[in-house]
Parts: sequence; structure tokens; C-alpha cells
Amino acid sequence: CSLKPQHALFEQKHNPIPDTQQAVPLSAYKIMTDDVLQIRNLQSIKYLADDAGGTGQAVTGGQEFQVEEDGRVTLPVLGHVAVAGLTRYEAARKIENLYRDSLLKNPIIELKILNLKITLLGEVKVPGNYPLTKEHTTLIDLLGQAGGLSANADEKNVKIIRGGKNNQTVTYVDLSDIRTINDPRIVLQNNDIVYIAQNKRAVRDEKLQNFSTLVQPSLLIFNTALIIYTLFR
Repeated sequence: CSLKPQHALFEQKHNPIPDTQQAVPLSAYKIMTDDVLQIRNLQSIKYLADDAGGTGQAVTGGQEFQVEEDGRVTLPVLGHVAVAGLTRYEAARKIENLYRDSLLKNPIIELKILNLKITLLGEVKVPGNYPLTKEHTTLIDLLGQAGGLSANADEKNVKIIRGGKNNQTVTYVDLSDIRTINDPRIVLQNNDIVYIAQNKRAVRDEKLQNFSTLVQPSLLIFNTALIIYTLFR
């Protein structure tokens, strides 16, 4: 029998962590075309939450509005409001001021961007897409949501792939080093792809299994031929 492998996480190590770059906070994200915004007035949920008309979809605690190709959202009473290129905070203050001038007394507008996400792949308990909702979500937070690493994971070989088609960067993270907890590179951003590779044992076992799968039919044919030859001899 064999023992279940245990991951060596967050150990004291003395080799230097590579130079780091300042993480871009979620608050700096600029609203883009096709983003989905959830907007509500904290002073009165009757506006932007109940049946207020417009093109938004009613949801619990707020209403969803999609940013159109021209960078605007269509809001009840206000009509078309340009929000593309603004941060979440800037868009909320702009909408708040527009409602204050036209309809509401001292509105408090809360705005969330619902479609921000991180993709988690590889050797974790629950891979998939995870919404990016907190201002400061780290790799450790994400792995906690995913149930942790699988038994086949290589904790020393974690990749964070970031950026668009023309400016992609790959950051390698060693979860066996306790200093990783304070590494600013593990603060996640929208559309980050996190990939946890297999450990060497799992790769070796998979190759052995593939080899066995290929060899077994040949062995079966050989054994059958040998039996026939023995019978007719």
C-alpha cells in the first residue's frame, strides 16, 4: 500500500523571491463594453431594484444593466449614461449626481461589476471560473474557494497568466514558500488564468498508465498466438 501524499505548503525558505511588480487594484479597473453592472440606491431600494422599467434585469438587492457597444447603459428615468472608461467608483458617483439632479434626494448609489472573473485550471479540487468580487482577492483566497490542491498537484509550480493577447505575462509561484503569502504578485486581477501543474509522481504514473494501455492489446495478441501455436504443435 502507499501513503497519501501531503503537500509541503508555506515552509521557511531562504532563496530570494523574484522581483515583484505592484499589483493593479480592482478599484482601478475601467468599465468596458459588455460589462454587466449591478446598480442600486441604498437610500431607497424602490429605485433601481423593483419594477422600474428600462432594460435592466431585476435581481435581489439591485438591478443588472449591460454596457452597450457605445459605452453607455440605459437607466430608469436617466436614459443613456456613458460609463465606459470610468472606474466603478467614478461611475457610481456620476450616476448618483445625475439622479440627485433629476429625481432623488441624497441618493447613495452602489455599483458592482458582475462579470469580472478568474479562471482556475489544473490540479485543484474544484476547477472552473470564479467571480472576482473583492477588492483584494489573492491566490490563497481562490484556492480556499476551490477546496485546495488535489493530491496530484505540484505546489511549487503554480502559474498566473495575465494580460491580453499582445501583452501576456506568466508569473510562477511557489506555494511551498511561506513568503508567498505576502507576495504582491498573488493579488489577482480580472481574467487572470491560474494553472496548477501535476507533480512528478502524477506525471510518471500517467505515463506508465498510458504505456500499459498501449502495450496490453499487443500482449493479448501475443498470448493468443502463443496459445494457438502450442495447441497445434
